Amino acid sequence: MKIAFLSGTSIAKSTLFDEWTQRTAETHFGAAILREKGGRILLNRHGPTYLPPHAINHRANIQALVDLGVTDVVSLNSVGSLQLDLPPGTVLSCSDYVSFHPVTFSDTELRAIGPEIANNLIPQITAALPYAVPTGKVYVQTPGPRFETPAEVRIIRGWGDVAGMTAASEADLCKEIGINYNSLCIIDNFANGIGGAPISAESFRELVRANQEKVNDLFRRLLALFA
Repeated sequence: MKIAFLSGTSIAKSTLFDEWTQRTAETHFGAAILREKGGRILLNRHGPTYLPPHAINHRANIQALVDLGVTDVVSLNSVGSLQLDLPPGTVLSCSDYVSFHPVTFSDTELRAIGPEIANNLIPQITAALPYAVPTGKVYVQTPGPRFETPAEVRIIRGWGDVAGMTAASEADLCKEIGINYNSLCIIDNFANGIGGAPISAESFRELVRANQEKVNDLFRRLLALFA
């Protein structure tokens, strides 16, 4: 088993991986930028200069992990909560997802593959954390790069528990290529209009900052668990 950690903005703001070696992995889908140390791999889905969600080259990212022999991905995704009982700061795991823009490695073939999130490592991970991690949640992927409108949120909150812009695409590709995808999400905000609260770029950045130490602690524990 070879594990890669896949994350985004939370990792970009963390100092935990500053000493990890950065390298470029070339694939036939393009280049992916990742970090390595002691056989462990970290991939920032947004890249070193931040690509917005709709511009991420998911195929290059996942293909690079396959080329490096990765068998299992532990992914952390920043999400907005669609439910009042899942407040900001909550770490949870999704076992299913909604996406109306599936991603595939093939542009010429029908891929008759049933999407799924493997979550084979989630029981081990949740047992190692000092707080309860809700599992079995449903992730609703929107295309981004903007936040959802209040009207859109009113529709999709009946479909799932959290909204994000990346995890479903990653899960699609991991399933297609034979990598086990493990979902961890951290709630950075309530989705637009939930609880009567509008969302702004400033309030979102403040909530992300407030969650940063929890993210750092989570990754310290993951690195120790899978050392």
